Amino acid sequence: MSAATAMATHSETIQVSGIRCERCVQRLAHALTDHEGLEAANATLMGQVSLSWDDERTSRDDLLAAMAKAGFRELEAV
Repeated sequence: MSAATAMATHSETIQVSGIRCERCVQRLAHALTDHEGLEAANATLMGQVSLSWDDERTSRDDLLAAMAKAGFRELEAV
């Protein structure tokens, strides 16, 4: 496999609003289930969401939009 065909995987941890309980974490997981290009997602009760995705199949903005649709919005860094 050449470098040109290697996957462009990105990882990032973001802070989101709307996570207050374990059920919220499950709701977020459901919102991201089967999202094209998402390789891994993990959320904590503190509102930290770690994401890994294939940049050729989805984007950070697409993932944020999917989370926002379920009521979870990215918090700006302080």
